[in-house]
Amino acid sequence: MRRLPFLWTDPGYSQGMLHVIIPTLNAGTGLTRLLPALHKGGVAQIWVADGGSDDATLASAGHCGARILSCPPGRGRQLSAGAEAALQAGAGWLLFLHADSTLPEGWADLLTDHRLRFPGHAAAFALRFDDPHPLATVIAGAATLRSRWLGLPWGDQGLFLSASLYRAVGGYRPLPLMEDVDLVRRIGRRQLRLLPAALTTGADRYRRDGWIRRPLKNAALLLRYALGEDPRTLADRYRR
Repeated sequence: MRRLPFLWTDPGYSQGMLHVIIPTLNAGTGLTRLLPALHKGGVAQIWVADGGSDDATLASAGHCGARILSCPPGRGRQLSAGAEAALQAGAGWLLFLHADSTLPEGWADLLTDHRLRFPGHAAAFALRFDDPHPLATVIAGAATLRSRWLGLPWGDQGLFLSASLYRAVGGYRPLPLMEDVDLVRRIGRRQLRLLPAALTTGADRYRRDGWIRRPLKNAALLLRYALGEDPRTLADRYRR
């Protein structure tokens, strides 16, 4: 039996419903795993903000009942467009996920507990990779510690927050890179909690670039951003 829609404390209060926003670009394979899990969790609406896919992404999204938004490519622009559509549709809570995410068992109950106990806080999951490589555990553990100590989760850890908090901090900006870090820095470490479960994310880029080279590249980009380098310049470096 499917769960009732994810509601705030007053059943039937539409602004308490959870909407999920997923930016996509040729992500059809991941969506076929993620979208059914979201429906089982009782999500009110799923928004797929697509940046120009030419694979099965749109077909997979439509088959699972997601609302599709066509956006200029760029994760920051796509997330911003998806959030704006959700807010206009009356969302009370927002969950941002990457298409290659696999949610942990009991994820909906974790979010319910968070919204009831910490309604003024955002939340992110701990991190796990879908790869048995020994360094995968090390890198995921380091990301989880960074999230807990510094309040800086990456976008592949998901982000859950109320619509009111999202509006208060200004939401996602249309940045070509570091859009996730930009937002969680504005939320602030004191208003962000780490959930007691790990979200599993795809490790394709680590397998492609190397389990040492990739995290070093990410760390260098994060440091340059913290020192004030323009995200457009960083995006050029990232693509290279």
